[in-house]
Amino acid sequence: MFDTIIGNKEIKINLEKSIKNGNLSHSYLFLGREGIGKKKIAREFAKSILCLGDKEKEGTECKSCLEFDTDNHPDFSIIQPEGNSLKIDQIRELQTRVSEKPIISAKKVYLIDDSDKMTTEAQNALLKTLEEPPEFVIIILIGSNESAFLTTIRSRCMILHFQPIPDEEIKNFLAKQYQMENISNTWLKTCQGSIGKAIELNGKIEIYQKVEEFVQHIAQANLLELWKKAEFLKEDKDQIGGLLDYMNVLFLSLAKEDYRYTKGIEIIENTKKRLKSNGNYDMSIDNLILQMKEQIR
Repeated sequence: MFDTIIGNKEIKINLEKSIKNGNLSHSYLFLGREGIGKKKIAREFAKSILCLGDKEKEGTECKSCLEFDTDNHPDFSIIQPEGNSLKIDQIRELQTRVSEKPIISAKKVYLIDDSDKMTTEAQNALLKTLEEPPEFVIIILIGSNESAFLTTIRSRCMILHFQPIPDEEIKNFLAKQYQMENISNTWLKTCQGSIGKAIELNGKIEIYQKVEEFVQHIAQANLLELWKKAEFLKEDKDQIGGLLDYMNVLFLSLAKEDYRYTKGIEIIENTKKRLKSNGNYDMSIDNLILQMKEQIR
């Protein structure tokens, strides 16, 4: 069922067993950081729940699976945030449809993506459905922030905590799928166990190499040389959050051998705060470079 999805082996085994044994919950809460496969696993889980074929036989696809793969399955729905939140009107629309019986399969599956973005009103509305769901309905909530859910929502769901994907598995995946070789351990740490983040960063290797070069030369280069090596920071405003995070990873690694680099972490955090408070971008970066040179000699 989950052969093409890496990571979280134990969760995948348990979900497969629940289908095989017919021991399904009416509601699930898939929790974990972004990009570790929660939605992919939820979709494959839903596909298997709806499948009409013989699960012991491989190599054949039933009508349900064919329609699922073409995003045309009438018994499967995905609800996603409109703008920055999932609103009560979206949950009310789900509630008007939830009592309708399945068309193809024996079950109906509703997948609520980024469900931690539900407003309190939307969660309270959903609670009514979770308390008394039709026997043929299964609801899967996907989220990253467990504390964003009402206690009453959490108590009515089977909660599955997804773990970050090990660096070695991410490394093997990138080598196989994207022919990425010589991936540094520092770069892998930046992915924070997220295969989604690793794929996103795949096309940005060059700029992350510039970050490494900048950090490596802080202590040795004069101010003018350092300024030239930091030009990329002025050019890539859209990526500054990720670049500063990567600098912190590098500083943390270097600080184990040389305490001076702990000052770099403090400078990075102050720069983040300045940028978040809408401080002048160029001035914030200039200040970062000057402080780096002053503090790390």
